[in-house]
Amino acid sequence: MALTPQSNEAFLREVDDELRRDQALHIWRHYWRWIIAAIVLVLVAFGGFLYWQHRNEEMAGREGEQLQKAYDDLQAGDTKGASAPLAQLAQSKRDGYRALAIFTQADLLLQKNDLKGAAAKFASVANDGSLAQPFRDLALIRQTNAEFDTLKPEVVVERMRPLAVAGNPWLGSAGELTAIAYLRQGRRDLAGQMLSRIAADSDVPATLRQRAVQMAGSMGVAPAGNIVPSANKELTKQ
Repeated sequence: MALTPQSNEAFLREVDDELRRDQALHIWRHYWRWIIAAIVLVLVAFGGFLYWQHRNEEMAGREGEQLQKAYDDLQAGDTKGASAPLAQLAQSKRDGYRALAIFTQADLLLQKNDLKGAAAKFASVANDGSLAQPFRDLALIRQTNAEFDTLKPEVVVERMRPLAVAGNPWLGSAGELTAIAYLRQGRRDLAGQMLSRIAADSDVPATLRQRAVQMAGSMGVAPAGNIVPSANKELTKQ
């Protein structure tokens, strides 16, 4: 008796399912050890990841406490007590804690008037490619500021060139160093242009803008537009 199309389709599905079961059973019989080993390996890897994540969170919390203790010691005037945790954190694998610890070490050296030592600390941050760019840019500015008197003006200008531009968050600080370097070169025109650029940028902090206005004024350079009133207005709000 001939099968109807529906019966034929059902028969084919049954044969296909049976074939799949036979194939799965064949694979299991021949490779069950490897399958179990793979499952165990995945579970071990997942467990290891969870453990690593837990340990990482614990270490981050511990390092946060270390940094806070160092700051508390510094606030209390205990620089010796702060030196040990800062030295440990300066070797941290966590970028933020490492950078903050090194910045703090450099600030302590500046307090001792050790400009060379402080500049070396800032340079280690500026040259650390694993750190976020804002950390590196700030470190370069502070390094340059620490060793400014020992640098040729053209070196300062070249270092600050990428930062002393409109729209860069470090325009104020980098621009000041650049303007002073230009003055040391006898380039009052370029210094005045840089100071005007700082004073005209509303994103630059008001104190830096006002200082740029005053420096430009002392050079006989009048900033464009209504920069002076706007800078003074912002200062009165502070």
